[in-house]
Amino acid sequence: MKIERIDNPLSLKDELLKFVFEVYRSTRGTYPALEWVEKKPSPEDFEGFKRVYEPFLEFRLGKEFDELYTMRKGELLVGTVALVYELEGKDIPWVPEEIKNEKTGLIEFFMTSPGYRGKGYGSKLLDFAVKRLLSLGKTPHVITFPSLDAYGYYLRRGFEKVMDYREFVILKYVVP
Repeated sequence: MKIERIDNPLSLKDELLKFVFEVYRSTRGTYPALEWVEKKPSPEDFEGFKRVYEPFLEFRLGKEFDELYTMRKGELLVGTVALVYELEGKDIPWVPEEIKNEKTGLIEFFMTSPGYRGKGYGSKLLDFAVKRLLSLGKTPHVITFPSLDAYGYYLRRGFEKVMDYREFVILKYVVP
């Protein structure tokens, strides 16, 4: 399985919207958290999810992500990860000012397809993202929710808690 850099992330918007909805359904609406939405759509309501998530996805693909990578099995999208490392001038409200500097690299949009979890694909993507950020001279960080299973996963994978921020927890990779 190959990890591929996407040069024009907006070209994949429709496919990514369906992919993220699959993740949303599989987590029964807990991820993505849609924390800015007053009444979250049902995990069975694609159109409701699309109305809420599509503008946010367009922002992320067009203005937030510095690099986007996908992993496919044949034509099937099985995983994604994005890197954000040029933080100056970007209005990203979930990133605290304390970590917005030239050394910070964020691992974002890290997801695997529900049918491919527990098979090592996520680990391969995360290892790739960490190595890529380190090669750029950045310290890898993750912003997540303490209630998600992913929080424990990141701790087991070499990240440590740096701080709580709003409803999020900020984690930093510790180089072994």
